[in-house]
Amino acid sequence: MAKVEVVMPQMGESITTGTITKWHKAAGEVIELDAILLEISTDKVESEIPSPIHGKIVELLYPEGATVDVGRPIAIIEDDLNAKVETSGAPKAQASAAPEKATAPAAEAGSTQTAGAPEAMGHSDESEDGFRFYTPLVKAMAKDAGIALSELKNIKGSGAAGRVNKSDLENYIANRGSKGAQATAPAPKAAPAPSAAPSGVAQTRGSDRVEIVAMDNMRKAIAKNMVLSKQTSPHVNSIDEIDMTRLVKSREKIKNDFKKREGINLTYSHFVLYAIVQALKEHPLINASIEGDNIVIKKDIHLGCAVATPTGLVVPVIKNAGDLNLTGIARQLDVLATKAKTKKLTMDDLSGGTYTFTNNGSFGTLIATPVILQPQIGIFCTGVIKKRVMVMEDDAIAVRSMMYGTHTYDHRLIDGELGSKFLASVKHHLETMNPENLI
Repeated sequence: MAKVEVVMPQMGESITTGTITKWHKAAGEVIELDAILLEISTDKVESEIPSPIHGKIVELLYPEGATVDVGRPIAIIEDDLNAKVETSGAPKAQASAAPEKATAPAAEAGSTQTAGAPEAMGHSDESEDGFRFYTPLVKAMAKDAGIALSELKNIKGSGAAGRVNKSDLENYIANRGSKGAQATAPAPKAAPAPSAAPSGVAQTRGSDRVEIVAMDNMRKAIAKNMVLSKQTSPHVNSIDEIDMTRLVKSREKIKNDFKKREGINLTYSHFVLYAIVQALKEHPLINASIEGDNIVIKKDIHLGCAVATPTGLVVPVIKNAGDLNLTGIARQLDVLATKAKTKKLTMDDLSGGTYTFTNNGSFGTLIATPVILQPQIGIFCTGVIKKRVMVMEDDAIAVRSMMYGTHTYDHRLIDGELGSKFLASVKHHLETMNPENLI
């Protein structure tokens, strides 16, 4: 008979915290081994976390919306179903009368076992206000800004259990010189900061007809990465129209047999991904990145494919796509798309991409100019396939299934000539492809 601590897992080397977005079980309930206990969100990925044991939940240590350091206990489960369990109802960090101490629930766990990663270390300090915990990010920001720990203790935190988070410190630094001590004054109770609420919870401001919704971790990360990409790379777009008529007819002939054999719907994205791989082999400089003044040309093609999920866009990576045929690409994409929609993606699934494809045509969009995913130097985007009246080379008029393709590239390395040649290569492979020989 033992109590087991479930800790906040580490979803990747650079991940130091996770946000609890949803508890699937309540204190006092029985949970099966590997049944989903909660959902967490980081700045990279959203995941469902299973229970490490079959047992009865003794306590949930944090409420939904709380951001917890990697390695910190977040729940306690008793493996003896017959043991008498006293539950407190609300998660501890929410119900505690001393929120500063809610960041260290392990102190009361006694001889419980720990399931998950080792406890993450941060700086703690005993003061008149009690225990304060600062994440590595906050400590690093404070050090860069020349803020001593004695000064850091005076900042009122809006994070989980009163913790000082990144936005609190940024606001403090911004107001430090002009407002002095006012920067540390508690916010009026009538207008709590939006970041104090769980991610995605709508808030109103006074009597105005305005809705304020706090960004979740994934949306924050997307916003940050898109701004960074525009600041890093001078984006250039080459656009051409691609005649998909032959491919549309071929797909209609083979899609049912392919579905029966592979259990996968054969989509146009599979053909585009395959064509991109061939074009990257012909133009290897596109499969590169820039590090300082060096050009790093990648010999392996790891092809990212944007997948829409209810919480935002993720880009899982088809590893070694250059070694796969059309069927292999379809299989790998199906696995990754399923993991994305069921929140099973790992950091390995999302890292290492050398070039990216995004299909805006699935939303009915005609043309789009996407943003490069750093540190890559290019991204290919397709629009919707539409029938149009076209004038052919022999001046004949015909109805064709047409699609726009956009190659967006980093002008620091790729000039218009190479960028356009790559686009022409993708176009050529799509227009001349014979799917029946590829699968």
